[in-house]
Amino acid sequence: MIVIIGNGIAGVTVARNIRKNSDEAITIISSESKYFFSRTALMYVYMGHMKFEHTQPYEPHFWTKNKIDLELEHVTTINTDEKSVSTQSGKTIQYDKLIIASGSKPNKFGWPGQDANGVGGMYSKQDLEYIESHSENLKSAVIIGGGLIGIEMAEMFLSRNIEVHFLVREKLFWNNVLPEQDAQLIMNHFEKHHGLHMHYDDELVEINTDDGNNAVSVLTKNGDTIPCQFVGLTAGVSPNIDFVKSSGIETNRGILINTYFETSASDVYAIGDCAEFKNPVAGRRPIEQVWYTGKIMGEALAQTVTGNRTEYNPGHWFNSAKFFEIEYQTYGVVQSELQENEAEFVYHNEEKELLLHFVFDKNTKKFIGINNFGIRMRHPVFNNWLLNEASIEEVLTDLKTANFDPEFYSKYEEEIIAHYNAEFNAKVQVNKTKWWQKLINA
Repeated sequence: MIVIIGNGIAGVTVARNIRKNSDEAITIISSESKYFFSRTALMYVYMGHMKFEHTQPYEPHFWTKNKIDLELEHVTTINTDEKSVSTQSGKTIQYDKLIIASGSKPNKFGWPGQDANGVGGMYSKQDLEYIESHSENLKSAVIIGGGLIGIEMAEMFLSRNIEVHFLVREKLFWNNVLPEQDAQLIMNHFEKHHGLHMHYDDELVEINTDDGNNAVSVLTKNGDTIPCQFVGLTAGVSPNIDFVKSSGIETNRGILINTYFETSASDVYAIGDCAEFKNPVAGRRPIEQVWYTGKIMGEALAQTVTGNRTEYNPGHWFNSAKFFEIEYQTYGVVQSELQENEAEFVYHNEEKELLLHFVFDKNTKKFIGINNFGIRMRHPVFNNWLLNEASIEEVLTDLKTANFDPEFYSKYEEEIIAHYNAEFNAKVQVNKTKWWQKLINA
């Protein structure tokens, strides 16, 4: 019996891929929902673009057909000596192999009033239901934390004409991730959204409540009191591992694993947001709380569990997100500040709200990474450039091949190259080969 705790992208991917190679019994345990759903789509349920059942990629019969048992239970303890897990309802479930994919939980930092009515995060199905239950007469909300989940929550509230105040501890939005030029683009975009009030260089001190323990306002570090009926806590997430800590399995911030996802306990593995690599893959973080890395972890671990021991090899870093109308992609490594060996080229079209931030080695001109705002690009093309250690000028010459929608979207490659040539006294020319011919020839 293979038992999987958690039915997010990591847990479900490992289950599906184990089933492709094995007839061993599989049970997925989750207290959030019986069926797997797309977590990133929850905001669109609130905004009325879809129903919750539309977020479920698989019909209920999929699980029976693939002989994957589903348990709607909350795991409270793990006994590695007896190879069993216990649930809140009193069930004991035996395992031969245990895979922990329990995901994340919203951070709380001990703020007074953080457990009041009308205070919540936006991570789980239950979070969505909680926000919905407080939205009928909601006029004003305060969101704490300048990350991607906070932006999703802001967009949700604004879609219902709810006034939004956003507290960001830093002077620039997400500037622990984005360089200053990139952050400024996003900050300028925020100013255009009616009802979104940004409070930079400020943070939560206390959530004030009424006699019924309902949130009524927040007090900030700068001494402001902001009236509200809901406080969104989106100051990051942390591994959801409280139930693991008494098991003897080695933990730090997350469940400690090697690059084969093995924990300190025999036949116990951990993947996804809850896992922390003791020795991370070069250039990557110990905890990777991203959808696609959970999927890659699930695929790799399924190979190991079914007899083909496979190490984690995620390739070059990439990610994507959306800041209201501005789409964001990143490929390779673009840090918030340039490193000693790095140079940068930034193309910025202020009118169209477009920005491409290239980073390359200032000595060899090897392409290192890009942040891309407003022009959708192809992941495989950038991945190949990174794998082949292409130069920045090779990337710019063939930039048309990375354009995701060249037939329907405006093209800016010639303008981008002209800016580069002027800034670096270069003579880069646009490759005239059609993008589809280039891909075929590759």
